[in-house]
Amino acid sequence: MGPRVVSLVPSLTEAVAHSAPPGLLVGVTDWCTHPAGLDAVRIGGTKNPDVPAIVALRPDLVVANEEENREADLAALRAAGLPVLVTGIRDLRQAFAELDRLLTGALGLARPGWLADAERAWARVEPAAVRRAFVPVWRRPWMVLGRDTFAGDLLARLGVVNAYGCHPERYPRVPAEELAASGCDLVVLPDEPYRFTADDGPEAFPGIPAALVSGRHLTWYGPSLVEAPQVLAQALGEARSRPVAP
Repeated sequence: MGPRVVSLVPSLTEAVAHSAPPGLLVGVTDWCTHPAGLDAVRIGGTKNPDVPAIVALRPDLVVANEEENREADLAALRAAGLPVLVTGIRDLRQAFAELDRLLTGALGLARPGWLADAERAWARVEPAAVRRAFVPVWRRPWMVLGRDTFAGDLLARLGVVNAYGCHPERYPRVPAEELAASGCDLVVLPDEPYRFTADDGPEAFPGIPAALVSGRHLTWYGPSLVEAPQVLAQALGEARSRPVAP
């Protein structure tokens, strides 16, 4: 019987599921939506996992992330005697390195083909004309991407400079009025963690072209990285401006 793994990170769940034999993943979060139909016990959310339920699954490894999961929960799992692998991913280079560390190192799997495909896909990226943008990730209150974020690095590779990329905070709160007056060429609106849509988000920034992008392709580090350059570039190219009301 192979190792038993619990994943507390949706993107890593997808990465493991696409690379490992069936049955290796025994527990995943309620937010682990890919791949569809995953046969594993649901153990709560990324921020509020059911620690006793995880312990009861007797995993050989719990997979976590420094940003997605709370240290208190990880400490409780370690105190129960469970090995916990914590990934740290703030740019694409780190994503590839950490995926290697998890899949081939900790789990002893063959290096998956999709990982090499993702590296080649991003190596071929040639940024379009540089545009300055802000990237909201939440509303009520408005929060945007700040410094040292994986999503910010992906956008930079596609020619989008984050206007708040040098902010002291990684996810600063910024009033909508300040964002609207920022002089940016673009607002990038992902559909997660907040689900921005054509009717919820762009109206707050009239006159600024809005790019509605797939949050999974912008923020997940896993098989979605293979098609992310094309998917994101297309969405950025389709950015539309909402007219300013008279």
